[in-house]
Amino acid sequence: MDMTKNTWRGRGLPEGILDGVPFASDCADLAEEVVSTHLIAGQTPLVLAEGMGCETWVKDERGRMGMGSFKALGAAYVIAHDAMTARRETMGDDIFHALEGKTYATASAGNHGLSLAVGAKRVGAEAVVYIADTVPDSFADLLRSHGATVMREGKDYEAAMGAAMRDSEGNGWTLLSDSSWAEYYARPHRLMEGYLVMAAEAARHMPAPPTHIFLQAGVGGLACACAVHFREVWGDAPQIIVVEPDRAPALEASIRSGDAVETTGPVSAMGRLDCKVPSLIALKQLAMSADEFALITEDEAQDILPILADQDLSSTPSGAAGLACLREMNLGPDARALCFLSEQADD
Repeated sequence: MDMTKNTWRGRGLPEGILDGVPFASDCADLAEEVVSTHLIAGQTPLVLAEGMGCETWVKDERGRMGMGSFKALGAAYVIAHDAMTARRETMGDDIFHALEGKTYATASAGNHGLSLAVGAKRVGAEAVVYIADTVPDSFADLLRSHGATVMREGKDYEAAMGAAMRDSEGNGWTLLSDSSWAEYYARPHRLMEGYLVMAAEAARHMPAPPTHIFLQAGVGGLACACAVHFREVWGDAPQIIVVEPDRAPALEASIRSGDAVETTGPVSAMGRLDCKVPSLIALKQLAMSADEFALITEDEAQDILPILADQDLSSTPSGAAGLACLREMNLGPDARALCFLSEQADD
């Protein structure tokens, strides 16, 4: 494991870098209202984990809205917010048909696409999910079971996203990605707002403030939303560590560079975190809010899994990456850690 200290902490990236990119939302109250009233979703548990070398609290997102992942709070939240806004504008009272005739599109190899499909179906909208040729048929069938139209396009995620962008523009659909790039901010900004729900729940249920917080990152949405909320609640005291695969250090490399960079490397078994380009919103916020960036190896990500499985906390290398980092750090008995189990184990 390698650690990089964030030299931009508290002041942000240099002037002129990422100008025009918004910082993340901290409208946690709004997010919780939308989720509780329009998605009708219950809370997820905060549990103690053993064998980590310190008091370790785990926000267990595996059961979120029956979708198996924190990403249930992402695309489905954006669509619910859109429906709430549409209902208010038309003075209607039926959210379940508020977006009939509207189509949302994205590219996904997993949980984000499922969240979009479920969210669209709930409010009468259509969902089109682009997947690469390598994505299993079982996932395509799952998306279809929730009403999505599935389009196979290209050999990788990038090709699928390119097709989603092209067809969204050509057909007048709403492109809903969980990352952000130049001039594409509004939708992912709202999407990360949905993730504030799990951060707010965790902050309320912690018995005392943590000394260390571990946040795994792909493009950085989860880490970004949680970091901004935890700074609001607990101030500067907790050490916030962002955890990435050493094969996909999109955020860590960008922090070292002082600007967004695209990284290269072999494929990681931490597939949900195997992102070579950071979300610009996440990068801008984490440069301000995170203390350190950790890169964990494939073996370190795997080694934590049987320890968690023995405690009924089975997950994937991606879902347990924060806990893997904590275990490697050996913080000692005086520390109190907060981690996120972000997805359920693969079948």
